[in-house]
Amino acid sequence: MAANAIDQTRRMLSLVTYLRERPGAHVADVARAFGITEDELISDLDVLPMCGTSFRGGDLLDIDTDGDRIWWRNPGALGAEAAEPLRLAADEATALLVAARAVSTLPGLREGDRDALLRATAKLENAAGEVAGASARLSVTFESEGGVFAEVDRAISERKRLWVRYYSPARDELTEREVDPIRLFAVGHTYMEAWCRLSEARRTFRLDRVAEIRILDEQSAPPEIELRDLSEGLVQPSAEDPEVVVEVGPGGRWVAEYYPHDRADELPDGGLRITLRTPAPASLRRLALRLGSDGRIVSPQDLADSAREAAAAALAAYEGQA
Repeated sequence: MAANAIDQTRRMLSLVTYLRERPGAHVADVARAFGITEDELISDLDVLPMCGTSFRGGDLLDIDTDGDRIWWRNPGALGAEAAEPLRLAADEATALLVAARAVSTLPGLREGDRDALLRATAKLENAAGEVAGASARLSVTFESEGGVFAEVDRAISERKRLWVRYYSPARDELTEREVDPIRLFAVGHTYMEAWCRLSEARRTFRLDRVAEIRILDEQSAPPEIELRDLSEGLVQPSAEDPEVVVEVGPGGRWVAEYYPHDRADELPDGGLRITLRTPAPASLRRLALRLGSDGRIVSPQDLADSAREAAAAALAAYEGQA
């Protein structure tokens, strides 16, 4: 079972102690000790410098790597002097209280965790004094993706199957399916990788496209599969995928930066002729609509015709509303 967000947090806490005792540790040795890839370790190291006893400069962990060895520049940030009683400024106490109250309302949070969070919040309120009263006038509402994340994270921890209603932009429809969650990860957006019982295959679901989610009583039992290396991005086309050619003007050159492609040839007007591969060519209709006059699909012909028809239908609908 892949590590979830809670497992990663535990690993990173252990990583702090490990690195403090081993200055200049080699990346390969640390990754091997924790049973993770070097890319996963580097990802953890990118997060650690945002952690510390406060958000003031000297209190954050100054940890970096040259790709071979890992250096901790200010180990004193967690030394004896950091063991002094914590004193929060008014803005820090307010931020903590507002965040704690918001997190305690998340659906999918285990009751034991919720109770522990509420007890900690009550202690912080007592210590904060007047600040606690001011923070009570502030509130945070999480977008639906936060609730979906909590449900998926809980299902992974408890090894439970999920029922989801999911929006597929390629088919422009909602589908209902049961899935065995494998892991959560973020590449621009937050995704769940899971074994889909509808298609009997591995599928990736973007959390902000989950319209409804429910944890089932059935135990999750995904087959043993090798996790994909996502260090090169979520979309990694293969040589067997259909080829699509897109021409863009100067205003559409960004497509070559965001879409993996085989080649990008310069055009006389300053645009590009981009050749790429995708397992789902129909999904590029949305790209064509987004580009508008800045681009068009050249081939395959049926996809070009489909994009042109979709654009004409959208224009007609807009003119009808006007």
